[in-house]
Parts: sequence; structure tokens; C-alpha cells
Amino acid sequence: MTGSPGRDELPLPDYDHIPLGTLPTRITGLDEGGLQALLDYEEAHGDRLPVKLVLQQRLRAVQGGADLSEGAGTSLPEVGSTAGGSPVSPATSGPPINPPSQGDPTNPAQPR
Repeated sequence: MTGSPGRDELPLPDYDHIPLGTLPTRITGLDEGGLQALLDYEEAHGDRLPVKLVLQQRLRAVQGGADLSEGAGTSLPEVGSTAGGSPVSPATSGPPINPPSQGDPTNPAQPR
């Protein structure tokens, strides 16, 4: 196989599970070496063209002098986190759902 880094050696934790839509913001803190490591890993494993294009574009920008963001890409976004609990409470929930009119003898609109 090629000299691509192993999964545990990548600069982004759980790189394989990062959605493509969040990848550009997750890689803004990586230097040229980190971006090249991700690109090598991608070419050796997934070889997904959209991902490679994002990585190549950012690599060219960094090589051209683009600034690196501090702290970007250090943790996964909190998607579906239940740490705060549900914002829905009985006070904020919608009205009760009425049963369908079919088969409900207490409904005056139903023919009997």
C-alpha cells in the first residue's frame, strides 16, 4: 500500500465520519502537512472525488498564504446531542390530537 497515514494518525478525529458539508470548516485549522496527510489517506482509502476536491482546494489556499483558524476541527459537531434534553414540555407542546371521526360514537359529525 502507499505511504498514507493510518486512521489513528490523522489530524482530525473520526475523519471517516465527517459529513462532506462540514468538511471545509473542519479543515480550516490544518496546516499543509495535515491537509496532505488527509489527502493521502483519502486517496488510499475512500478516493471520493468531492472530498479530494475540498482538500486540494484548501491545500492550494494554505500554500498560497491563507490563514489558519485556531481551534477549528478539534472536535466533532454536536449533532443529535441529548445532553440538554428536549426543549419540548407540556407547556410548549401542541394541542392534543383528536381521534378520527370514523368509529367514534361521540362525534356529532359522524353519521349513525
